[in-house]
Amino acid sequence: MITYWKYTTSYVEVEQWEPGCWIQVKDPTAADLALLEQRWQAPLDIIEQVSDADERPRLDLEDDWAVAIVRMPNKSIVRMPNKSIDEDGDAVFVTRPAAVLVRDDLFITVTYFPTEVFNDFIIWSNRRRHPQRKGFDLLLSLLLSASVWYLKYLKQMNAIMNTAEARLEKSMDNNELQKMMGLGKYLIYFINSLRGNELLLLRLRKHLRLIEHDEDLFDDVEIETQQAYDTAMIYSNILERQQSGYSSIIGNNMNVIMRTLTVITIILMVPTGIAGYYGMNVPNGMESWAWGFPLAIVLSIVLSIVIYYYLKKRKLI
Repeated sequence: MITYWKYTTSYVEVEQWEPGCWIQVKDPTAADLALLEQRWQAPLDIIEQVSDADERPRLDLEDDWAVAIVRMPNKSIVRMPNKSIDEDGDAVFVTRPAAVLVRDDLFITVTYFPTEVFNDFIIWSNRRRHPQRKGFDLLLSLLLSASVWYLKYLKQMNAIMNTAEARLEKSMDNNELQKMMGLGKYLIYFINSLRGNELLLLRLRKHLRLIEHDEDLFDDVEIETQQAYDTAMIYSNILERQQSGYSSIIGNNMNVIMRTLTVITIILMVPTGIAGYYGMNVPNGMESWAWGFPLAIVLSIVLSIVIYYYLKKRKLI
């Protein structure tokens, strides 16, 4: 689907393309791609690469086009069977590529995957009555908006992590442990994507040396991207340490359980041995004695108590 956004005092969707319009292409069809190629000579070989969810960020210069492939953050809610979404939700955090094409007065964005970045940028610009930005300045603005969304999602992941940690302090629940493992995977996605966006900015800075652009805006993008990267690294390190700590706690609890079971087995061996000895079908002088059975019971209890206190004195219990 192709939409056209014209800026006067705010972004407004128009029916046809006009010079200076922002062309948004979402989940393009074959007809959409043909229109991009025939009317604006857009490089389809690069655009189609964005359909790959694992495409890495980079800057390609082809003919008069500058094509930036950016990793955009995205969040979706997955409703598991027979399970309701709680306050923090069954959230899945991923990153997906988006292509931004710049040439003269043409500005095109192509996405094959859902993202909130573009719509949020339009809403924010209209609310703030922000001055119009064109070309590479608009590209930098979208990169800045993407970094802000990275930080928003990182805060949400941190909130989920804190909730899971609070629940795990009460009891070791497998669902919470799996949720934290999932967050670790999402953080790795964010770290790699942000690192790729940083490398894109380095290449973009070299390209913009001879092109007029907003230097302050570029600095803001670098700062926000670096902040998002550092935040993701901090959360990832914290989560890794927490998981290591929980693994140690689970292992220690298992050791305590096994030691307790071993002690119980040792104590139970005494009455079992006595009962086995006196219960054998061989003469032992006890089978006809009235006090034989009570003696075996008392002897089993006394020896079990003695072994219990011995083990306790040796701090084995």
